[in-house]
Amino acid sequence: MRNDVNEILERIVIKARATAPLAKTCETLPYGGAGSAWRPAPFDGNSWWTGGFWPGMLWLLHTLTGDAAFRAEALRAEELLTAEFRTFEKLNHDVGFMYLLSCGANYKLTGSARARTDCLHAASLLMGRFNPAGFIRAWNEPERVGYAIIDCMMNLSLLFWATAETGDPRFAAVAKRHADTTLQHFLRPDGSVAHIVEFDPVTGEKLREHAGQGYALGTAWSRGQAWGLYGFAMAHANTGDARYLDAAKAEADFFVAHIRPDGLTDCDFMQPQTPERLDNIAGACGASGLMELHRLTGDERYRAAAERLLDGLIDRCCDLNPEACGLLTHCTASYHDDAAGVHTNIVYGDFFLVEALMKLAGRDPALWYSREAAQL
Repeated sequence: MRNDVNEILERIVIKARATAPLAKTCETLPYGGAGSAWRPAPFDGNSWWTGGFWPGMLWLLHTLTGDAAFRAEALRAEELLTAEFRTFEKLNHDVGFMYLLSCGANYKLTGSARARTDCLHAASLLMGRFNPAGFIRAWNEPERVGYAIIDCMMNLSLLFWATAETGDPRFAAVAKRHADTTLQHFLRPDGSVAHIVEFDPVTGEKLREHAGQGYALGTAWSRGQAWGLYGFAMAHANTGDARYLDAAKAEADFFVAHIRPDGLTDCDFMQPQTPERLDNIAGACGASGLMELHRLTGDERYRAAAERLLDGLIDRCCDLNPEACGLLTHCTASYHDDAAGVHTNIVYGDFFLVEALMKLAGRDPALWYSREAAQL
């Protein structure tokens, strides 16, 4: 890697010490940076699905530094997230993102009994979204009762965690059933993935695909590709199932083949040349997933690709100015702007950037894993 990983992490810590205290002035958990302030989630307040990435990043930085201020802010954020259990109807399949990286990280790193209970509560909510026809329902609207999305491969880690923590096999069984459905109906022969698949909610029959956050139906939304390669790598780590590892490799190969010459990532790998639409969240998440594949396989190609992505991000789209909130620029929530942000800073891009760099530095606390799931 061209950049010095430890030097970049040191600069990120300096920036975070200056900007993390400003989160208390944001009306919700930070969703992204806006100059010298944090901006709130675009929808649903603290029930918005990205809320767990803020405390997750703070736990990463606390692991790196031992700084009690990072821990204190992570715990403040956790309190806001667990209050959302009472809203209930706004929560969806993304409780994995929200609570494994907050309560789960707290329990893993401090042993908090309350955090363990809250994380098990979240796992039970995710279990409750399982349709016995074979998939975890993504969203809550009545017209989308049969929808499942590729993103949920990452949320499965919460269910694997719950089985490892309790000894109850039902959580992992649901995770494997959903992963098998995803393997059958989302993964394409060329290694690309669909974003949204609609199933008959009674029979489980695949009805149709929907375009989702990519350019168009049948194209390859890059962040969905990152969710898939990372999620299937985690599914393999938790089960030992070689089919999941093969899927992760196929998705990784497709992703790596489409990295831009400058090391950045288009929002959709099949988008037109103009207008330019980058999504650096996909690049950061892809880099962290590729590092996970490197850990699982020892294949140096995955590490080299992760380094290429990280160098591209650091050289071209990483704001290390301690007076500005947020790290990664040019993050895009959806190719066709859905009001969640285009070419801006979004906090979960920052989380995956820090996580990937810590993996390279050998300092990653493995927040997606239970203590028992893998030899770390």
